[in-house]
Amino acid sequence: MKRKKVQFRINIKSRHLLVIMTLFCFSCIVATFASGAGSGVLQESAGLLVVPFQTSIARIGDYFRDMGKSFRDKSDLVKENEDLKNQLETLTAENNRLILDQSEYERLQKMYDLDIEYENYEKVAARIISKDPGNWYDTFMINKGSADGIRVDNNVIAGKGLVGIVTQVGSRWATVRSIVDDSSHVSAMTVGTQDNCVVDGDLELLDEGKLRFEQLYDQDDVVTVGERVVTSNISEKFVEGLFIGYISEVYQDTNNLTKTGTIVTPVDFRHLRDVFVITTNKQDLLEDSDSEK
Repeated sequence: MKRKKVQFRINIKSRHLLVIMTLFCFSCIVATFASGAGSGVLQESAGLLVVPFQTSIARIGDYFRDMGKSFRDKSDLVKENEDLKNQLETLTAENNRLILDQSEYERLQKMYDLDIEYENYEKVAARIISKDPGNWYDTFMINKGSADGIRVDNNVIAGKGLVGIVTQVGSRWATVRSIVDDSSHVSAMTVGTQDNCVVDGDLELLDEGKLRFEQLYDQDDVVTVGERVVTSNISEKFVEGLFIGYISEVYQDTNNLTKTGTIVTPVDFRHLRDVFVITTNKQDLLEDSDSEK
């Protein structure tokens, strides 16, 4: 009879084997350190293996720490940038308000100076609410009317001089034709020589900030550039002495009797906003003069 061979098979799972080997290696290391044998070699080996590993771990830690700091710095910068934007918006708003306040102060100062300059005339302050199409205020509407004492032919001033004359009136509004309108004709005179002339509206000249005058009688050639021109005492609709502008050019007419030229106006007819309406008409002054006789 044949004997059966007895075979022993050890069936160990891989994870169990790994644990056993780990424990074995650990036991050897402990035994070696305990006996002191070969400690130098093992320590050197451990240093060669562990130190680079620890260095790598430290570098990785530093990298992530730097990334975290970078993210925090970026977040701080974003917040700081938002704060600066908010401060800038606040300062810009305050600056705009100060500019508006300064402009308002200058506007009121000009109105006050004009009121003092023509203090002999009764006046009503008004604001322009609309105008005809175009860049120039040749015809416009104001927010005061008959309920405020305004009448047709009232003279209108602004800035430092004559603006125009009232042509239509409602209870709470009035229409003004300015002296730059092509249909405007103002009887005027030079202050220094008392010579009469007629100032006409000319929109083509207005681009240069000028008006046109004609029919100036200056036989002695004494009227020069820079002469002041005001409304004349013989004007039918304009009260006397309202400032129109300065003579900028003078030309001899072909008839050798009269002169024409241009006048620089002190009024900005592109940016009118507020005006004074003189509620005393020229006809009122003439009637008062007749009653005193």
